[in-house]
Amino acid sequence: MSYTELAFYSAGDRCSAWHFAAEGEGFAGPAGRPVVVMAHGFGGTKDSGLEPFAQRFSGAGLEVVAFDYRGFGASEGQPRQSVSVDRQMADYRAAIAVAQQLPGVDRSRVVLWGSSFSGSHVLRVAAHCSDVAAVIGMTPLTSGLAASRAAVAHRDVASALRWTLAGVKSRVAVAAGRPPTLMPLAAAPGEPGALALDGAYDSYTAIAGPTWRNEVDSAIGMELVQIRTGAAAKALKCPVLIQIADFDRFVPANSVMKTAVQARAQVHHYPCDHFDVWPGHDWFDTAASDQLRFLTQSLGSA
Repeated sequence: MSYTELAFYSAGDRCSAWHFAAEGEGFAGPAGRPVVVMAHGFGGTKDSGLEPFAQRFSGAGLEVVAFDYRGFGASEGQPRQSVSVDRQMADYRAAIAVAQQLPGVDRSRVVLWGSSFSGSHVLRVAAHCSDVAAVIGMTPLTSGLAASRAAVAHRDVASALRWTLAGVKSRVAVAAGRPPTLMPLAAAPGEPGALALDGAYDSYTAIAGPTWRNEVDSAIGMELVQIRTGAAAKALKCPVLIQIADFDRFVPANSVMKTAVQARAQVHHYPCDHFDVWPGHDWFDTAASDQLRFLTQSLGSA
């Protein structure tokens, strides 16, 4: 096993995390090594493709903490499978606090890593955290409105209305302390599901780990439309890497590029779709290498 189990608390709930210890002296400085704090995107769990990225970082001399949000994977928290942008950003902040307490970590050199849905989280959290030294957003969802439009464009009106109604009912149920109404997270085209484009089911299940569940609160659309990263991007004072999949059908590339400009980010483009930068796909090695090169440029190495 290349990691050790780690736990921390966020708003009273126990969150499950993995600590990948740094190998070698790369990135070591007088105050210690940087630490990368990472979590998955929309409905993902830490055992669903994060480990290969974390191994690249730890092998280069970085400490890494990968965690599950409350209500997902091995973490505690209710309701299960219910996405809350505010709750997940709070989980990032709690993970940062525990990562900074690890032996040998330089508290002032925290790196936030996020992909897709969590790509927006890391931009917004970093904008208000002076200890963040660098941010990596891999195919980040930077505009909920743009992503919602892209999703609606691939659905018929009746399906969109049906799931909107289910989302409203689920939100009311959760507010009353009842379980949410769940829908499939990934599905085949024409079937009910949050991600139902051609290839989405196969792409997500290809990286899915044992704790991942193909379910998500049907109120996800209400969380999605809240995402706006423009103000946070403009406020960032640390180096930022934005990785854009030029043929992304889930996160429109033009909306990501707009945020990248606002963040004065280093930008890398990949001629592929949303999931093609993940382990087991054609552009993983390139994307992971670009991330490590960016951190070497931004943080320096021994």
